[in-house]
Amino acid sequence: MAAIAETIDTRFTLRPGSADDATACGQICYDAFGAISAQHGFPSDFPSAEVATQLLSGLLSHPGFYSVVAQSQGRIAGSNFLDERNSIAGIGPITVAPRIQNQAIGRRLMEDVLQRVAERRFPGVRLLQAAYHNRSLSLYSKLGFVAREPLSTMQGTPPRVSLPGHRVRPATLDDLPGCNRLCLQVHGHDRGGELRDAIAQGTARVVEHEGRIVGYTSIIAFFGHTVGESNDAVKALIAAASEYPGPGFHVPTRNAELFRWCLEHGLRVVQPMTLMTIGLYNEPAGAYLPSILY
Repeated sequence: MAAIAETIDTRFTLRPGSADDATACGQICYDAFGAISAQHGFPSDFPSAEVATQLLSGLLSHPGFYSVVAQSQGRIAGSNFLDERNSIAGIGPITVAPRIQNQAIGRRLMEDVLQRVAERRFPGVRLLQAAYHNRSLSLYSKLGFVAREPLSTMQGTPPRVSLPGHRVRPATLDDLPGCNRLCLQVHGHDRGGELRDAIAQGTARVVEHEGRIVGYTSIIAFFGHTVGESNDAVKALIAAASEYPGPGFHVPTRNAELFRWCLEHGLRVVQPMTLMTIGLYNEPAGAYLPSILY
């Protein structure tokens, strides 16, 4: 933990984040994502500073997230987060104030959470990277990340179709063991901590086929993940959503059948992204939609 208390140089220092940092970090998050997306002609991940602040307020106060804040000349300059709810950790969002970017703050924020990963002995860590952002792709690659999967963030009106024999219903805590087994089957690890939160929030859904769970989602959204035995299971969950909160949900572009089905049902591509990993990674043995964290 000493890494976040040290003085990096005369320009900035790192420290643990706290709930009191939400407003400043939220404004920077909004400004940073807005600036880089505008430079490349894409919509921002956050429609307002208030939305970004609400998100980061939740992460800063959640016991399952580690946070680190950069300060420069007494002002908050950026932040980064590590999702520690599952056996595989997820990084993000990482943001640095546009006025002081390209001064190694982003690198140190990344190095800090990677040190945390090593200290906590996570077998793997992952993130999603905006494919149009060359600087972040280069930085993450130099830090040891491997590009694993091209993704398409998709948005639109949920298609009002049903998949024969597939029934979607709200998930309950009784479903957790079955969902964990399914995720283990597809990915080689479960995401039970994240799914438990989604069940408590009332956003999680399962899909049943022939009397058993064949897929689940924490929520079909930017921060939600989905796992299915087949494309049909994932299609049923996508179709059953009332909306797709945030910028949209992430479809592995290599899954041509699922990607084409989304396009044929009126959904549109918002932006390209890339799943990147360090450590344990298994090629998925089923259908899935990653969250913005992984």
